[in-house]
Amino acid sequence: MNRRWQLAHGRHLDLGEKAVVMGILNVTPNSFSDGGLFDAPDRALEQALRMVAEGAAIIDVGGESTRPGAAPVTADEEQQRVLPIIEMLAKRGGVLISIDTYRAETARLALAAGAHIVNDVWGLQREPEIAEVAARAGAGVVIMHTGRDREKLADVIADQRLFLEKSLEIARRAGIGDNHIVLDPGFGFNKETAGENLELMARFGELHALGFPLLAGTSRKRFIGTVTGREAAERAAGTAATSVILRLKGADLFRVHDVAINVDALAMTDAMLAHDPIRQEP
Repeated sequence: MNRRWQLAHGRHLDLGEKAVVMGILNVTPNSFSDGGLFDAPDRALEQALRMVAEGAAIIDVGGESTRPGAAPVTADEEQQRVLPIIEMLAKRGGVLISIDTYRAETARLALAAGAHIVNDVWGLQREPEIAEVAARAGAGVVIMHTGRDREKLADVIADQRLFLEKSLEIARRAGIGDNHIVLDPGFGFNKETAGENLELMARFGELHALGFPLLAGTSRKRFIGTVTGREAAERAAGTAATSVILRLKGADLFRVHDVAINVDALAMTDAMLAHDPIRQEP
């Protein structure tokens, strides 16, 4: 199903016909696979432009590691890390910019600096006022499922519905239109075993019942390492395999560290789907 995702600053992104790749830009010293590589603005900009050249339509800028056990940072620290690179990318124009944050004030400043999308790994539930910030700016919003800091239901899809429906209620109460929303099932975020993540992949198509475009964020996750036996920085091929599987199950966007291999894998997937006479839209 083709849908138009409405974003801040009068921008939009058409989803459905072609897979869309979001490049991960962690401007942090301690992210799980690339911490410290891009925490200086010049290196961050170079990496962002490399990902755009490789085919990323969106650059997702994050200033606080979300890996398990990572030390939290203050809002000021986060903002000092992300705002300079967002400003530099916005001045260049063209690329869409996402801010990876759960903090309302960081989101407000990032959107003012030129970001188009708010990507909240706490699904608007850590600081619900972030939904009001996104609504006022007309931003696109990625609402992610997480199992952290709460009791989960045993069934992986039932738990997705439980959490995401609460998030959607927050979004709608704040005035975020449905055409601004993408959902992310949050692979790896307190999905405690490889099996739980693999079941979520296998049943991914059931999430279409929620009625929104879906983002897949499997990049370099631990469950890929469990299956392949590879360390985080060596999981590009495994990640690309998950991207293909999830595209076949109807995912629209793919948040990845290694852009080129995923762009190529998804291009082949889309080319095959375009020639499938019995293709059914999810």
